[in-house]
Amino acid sequence: MSLLVHGIPNCNTVKKARTWLDEQGAAFAFHDYKKQGVPADRLDAWIAQVGWEVLVNRQGTTWRQLDETVKAGVVDAASAKALMLQHASVIKRPVIELDGEVLSVGFDEAKAAKVAARLKA
Repeated sequence: MSLLVHGIPNCNTVKKARTWLDEQGAAFAFHDYKKQGVPADRLDAWIAQVGWEVLVNRQGTTWRQLDETVKAGVVDAASAKALMLQHASVIKRPVIELDGEVLSVGFDEAKAAKVAARLKA
């Protein structure tokens, strides 16, 4: 099994997720958007699996700082993908994948329980 966590290392939610996975003894790789960029091929897969609406974090600082015209232009998967490739920080974090399947976007206790169940399966 290949567990992959995508995000930004200084994000508090990503830190919580990584700490939780470490506490579970889960081996995972970390993909840092800031250093490695957003993987465009994976972004297509994420959009197909969970939808662009889930991936675009409209509550975050990056979104709030965008020009209103840019925000208004995010109306479908293609426009959302373009925005996420240009502004990695607008992607809700972390995105946790197991063998290419998105297990979680964001992190909380309920999502953690689902991830744990999949890891133990």
